[in-house]
Amino acid sequence: MEIRSSYSSLATTLRSRRQRLAQKITFPVILWSGSPHPRNFPANTFPFRASSHFLYFAGLPLENAAIFLDGERLELFIDEAAAESALWHGETPKREEIAEIIGADAAFPLSELPTRATGAATIALPNPTTYQEQTQILNRAVAPSHTPEGIDRDLAQAIASVRFCHDAGAISELRQAAAVTIEAHKAGMAAAKTAQREAGVRGAMEEVIIAHNLTCAYPSIVTVHGEVLHNGQYHHPLQPGDLLLADVGAETAMGWAADVTRTFPTTGEFSSTQRDVYDLVLAAHDACIDKIHPNVEYRDLHLLAAEVIAQGLVDLGILRGQAADLVATDAHALFFPHGIGHLLGLDVHDMEDLGDLAGYQEGRERSDRFGLGFLRLDRPLQEGMLVTIEPGFYQVPAILADPELRSKYQHVVNWDKLAQFSDVRGIRIEDDVLVTATGGEVLTAGLPTDAEAIEELVKSGGKY
Repeated sequence: MEIRSSYSSLATTLRSRRQRLAQKITFPVILWSGSPHPRNFPANTFPFRASSHFLYFAGLPLENAAIFLDGERLELFIDEAAAESALWHGETPKREEIAEIIGADAAFPLSELPTRATGAATIALPNPTTYQEQTQILNRAVAPSHTPEGIDRDLAQAIASVRFCHDAGAISELRQAAAVTIEAHKAGMAAAKTAQREAGVRGAMEEVIIAHNLTCAYPSIVTVHGEVLHNGQYHHPLQPGDLLLADVGAETAMGWAADVTRTFPTTGEFSSTQRDVYDLVLAAHDACIDKIHPNVEYRDLHLLAAEVIAQGLVDLGILRGQAADLVATDAHALFFPHGIGHLLGLDVHDMEDLGDLAGYQEGRERSDRFGLGFLRLDRPLQEGMLVTIEPGFYQVPAILADPELRSKYQHVVNWDKLAQFSDVRGIRIEDDVLVTATGGEVLTAGLPTDAEAIEELVKSGGKY
């Protein structure tokens, strides 16, 4: 009964999503799930991840499937598993069973999908095999959804408008991902005291995620080289005095993601310089979360973080001048080069397959400024949006040693003072915040950010 009830709830949620999409478009839609990618020979594949747009309306991570949407009508197209498949993969649900679970009106083999192709829009998939299938069945070029015009772009805009604000089904999944991610980070802090290398901490964190039957939402970043923003190396030894930056998030079986970063001392004790920088990053983090509210411009949150960081660096003697002037000239970006965060949902950078179409309000374009060019979201916040807030401080050699930047900011940066902070390679603090009617709810608040609490978590083996 419980399983049947959960299926009924899923079908109800999916039906509501289709209804909202139907109100925004006048043409039929075909969405493909994608197919597994072979690593080196056909039977050895990478883990399959269905297209997020397919998942949003179909609900299940089906391989080699497609759905046809026409108004509120849903048709599923998927082949029955071959008879010999049961030997290797066990019994799989029949097509009609899957259709019932997701609330489809009808189900057909994939060979019948071309009969629905006339006038249908789609979202291009990066999978070359599926992309070729899309162009063949639709008998036209399938344009990337961030091209200037066409029904595919119209569909992308409609889907984005539906997916911006999460429904109850999505929020339930996102809470699950957040809860497991919190436990994973606590396990990582507990492992830091005895792990010899970054890999040991990564293993402890991902073990928690796997034990909950979830997967990682993105390649884990677990590194003492926090200045490398997307570091995917785990071989560096952990030394006393190191800061470890862990950016790790879980993804539920239905594809919903969490994205959390904590930076902590491997021995459980910040140095005075590390603590000073940590506290100013935390001040930016807290200031932004306090300002979250419907209709607040996300860009303004980014600029607020930039100004708090700039003022903090002035107070520490690293920068010279007035904080507002430093931000206006992008001096803060020497140490905080990325944006304050991004949308979070079915993807860790939700809907970024659509380019800036989802992230940027219509009529806005990405800035070419040093301090704004990497901002991933530039639109007013709405109730139901989930965003990350993730300010940071980094000493990136490629930035700080750049001759043009050194010349431009030579009188703004106190280089001698900066040298005293050599034990601070990179610090980032990131939480997932749901925009509510009255402000923001931090879904990852169960993982402390306060410096003393972070130290205690490391010293106590992850207990708080």
